[in-house]
Amino acid sequence: MEAAEVLEEESFALSTSSASEAEFAAVVGSIKDIVMDAEFQVLQRNFMDRYYQEFGDMEENKLTYTPIFNEYLSLVEKYIEELQLTGILGFNMAAFTATLKHHKDEMADDLFDMLLTFTDFLPFK
Repeated sequence: MEAAEVLEEESFALSTSSASEAEFAAVVGSIKDIVMDAEFQVLQRNFMDRYYQEFGDMEENKLTYTPIFNEYLSLVEKYIEELQLTGILGFNMAAFTATLKHHKDEMADDLFDMLLTFTDFLPFK
């Protein structure tokens, strides 16, 4: 392989990486705007108000927690995904959440923790 071909491949790999990083940053920025919006805050607050009594210092009851967590995932993921699809063509919430842990150092802790509630029960609880 010639030096020019090697440089071209490396350049392509870097531009692909930069493009995916830029895409991830755009998605995070858009999601941040969504979760900071008053409508999302009301949606989340209403959900928490409905179920906060189920959580406490008592022994965990997975039979109670699991359906609540699944309902939260359905409600919040659907809300965010619908808004994202209007701004980012081909957005897939499942694919995005799968990449979250790889980008932890690239976002604010509070936003990362909130997004982690989509994939992990413990931060949700």
